[in-house]
Amino acid sequence: MKIVIGSDHAGVQLKDGIIKLVQSLGHDVTDVGCHSTDSVDYSDYAIEVCNKVAAGTADRGILLCGTGIGMTIAANKIAGIRCALVHDLFSAQMTRQHNDSNVLAMGERIVGPGLAESIVKVWLETEFSNGERHVNRIHKVMELEDKVTPQS
Repeated sequence: MKIVIGSDHAGVQLKDGIIKLVQSLGHDVTDVGCHSTDSVDYSDYAIEVCNKVAAGTADRGILLCGTGIGMTIAANKIAGIRCALVHDLFSAQMTRQHNDSNVLAMGERIVGPGLAESIVKVWLETEFSNGERHVNRIHKVMELEDKVTPQS
């Protein structure tokens, strides 16, 4: 698979280890930054990763920041993205099996490197169950991108 990965300054240290893991599993990795602990805006990296996934130039994306929360919020604003904030192995498995998530977000300040690597491995190796009920639910959620407008 082609995996694109991005982080802000609060996720950059975790990113380096995740890149090595993903490459060791035989995947191609594109690192869109950031590359230092100098303060940057997480949304810039979420947009870059998610645009590549949504365009099909990457199969999946991984986002890292301090908590994963900001990255997740920004990512899910991009049409076609199903980004899951994951901090445990069960959620990593279920977000692939039931939600066919195409972007994973984690927080460097929440999970240590060992757990983060295990989460990524499970997330990459778990297939979507492709059952009718899950497909229908995903389609309903994706339709929200075009239908839902704020109510006053």
